[in-house]
Amino acid sequence: MNLLPGNRFASFLPRVGIPLLLFGSVFGSGAAHAEGQISIAQQYGIGYLILDVVRDQKLIEKHGKEDGLDIKVDWRTLSGATGLNEGLLSGSLDVVAAGVPPALTLWDRTKGKQNVKAIAALGSMPNYLLSNNPAVKSVKDLSSKDRIAVPAAGVGFQSRTLQIETARLYGNADYKRFDNITVSLPHPDASAALIASGSEITAHFSSPPFQYQALEHPNIHKILSSYDVLGGPGTFNLLYTTSKFHDENPKTYRAFFEALAEAEKIIKSDKAAAAQTYIRAENSKLPVAFIQKMIEDPENNFTITPERTFVYANKLYQLGVLKNKAASWKDYFFSEAYILPGS
Repeated sequence: MNLLPGNRFASFLPRVGIPLLLFGSVFGSGAAHAEGQISIAQQYGIGYLILDVVRDQKLIEKHGKEDGLDIKVDWRTLSGATGLNEGLLSGSLDVVAAGVPPALTLWDRTKGKQNVKAIAALGSMPNYLLSNNPAVKSVKDLSSKDRIAVPAAGVGFQSRTLQIETARLYGNADYKRFDNITVSLPHPDASAALIASGSEITAHFSSPPFQYQALEHPNIHKILSSYDVLGGPGTFNLLYTTSKFHDENPKTYRAFFEALAEAEKIIKSDKAAAAQTYIRAENSKLPVAFIQKMIEDPENNFTITPERTFVYANKLYQLGVLKNKAASWKDYFFSEAYILPGS
């Protein structure tokens, strides 16, 4: 990846921040939605391209009309799984998107209650653990002198991935070995700190596009990929909802699932157009060539098929993070996804 001219990290910062305490007042009382309405909350970045295409092309509305239903779609953009999960459980949001571990945690904690399950994946995309410390060549070289920046220390996608790798290296009982040197920091801030050096941040478990930008600097190197931990390409983010929404809105749910499948085909058929769609949907100031290069990167697969999500389900259960053991990926997905060759 070519580094963007100038300091463009600010281009990826959230456009609007919504304090958690204001969540209820912003999104309402959580009254149940009738068939023909759906509220969807996503986060920021290229990992949500499938949703950007769905929104830009009005694919939910299209598939709803094919089934004789006019669907009203409410789109929200938030940062962080905590607020998203709160909105989902309160009924203020119908569908949310977050990393595989946070989605699995909500499935685990709502089993027998709201019964949250996944709808589809949003693509397989590696996250890189980067370092500016020349003495750190692998995870084993990390020490108490290092500080690892992640978006959500201890609980997010990056932290859980590192914990799984740590358990492999040091045993399950020591899976939190690096939690005490892990700090919460948004990707843009973490990237800037890692590149500048001189701060306490010596490592960053990053994600696209930040990892590509950082690696353009000679003082930054990769020491781990999430694909290494999973044994190959694996899903980054999942879409999920409650059983109540799934069961009470069959036509709306079907239209949404069909819209996701069509968006995947649209992206794969014309990646240049998909890059333009991202710029348009996200009101992004980034060069379209930079976005297109990420979409065309063979490591990034914008697919609704879940890949290696069961690695997380199995490992997090073994570590005691999840209390419920899944027999397969189908246990935490709704049945509509069973037509996909998931894992």
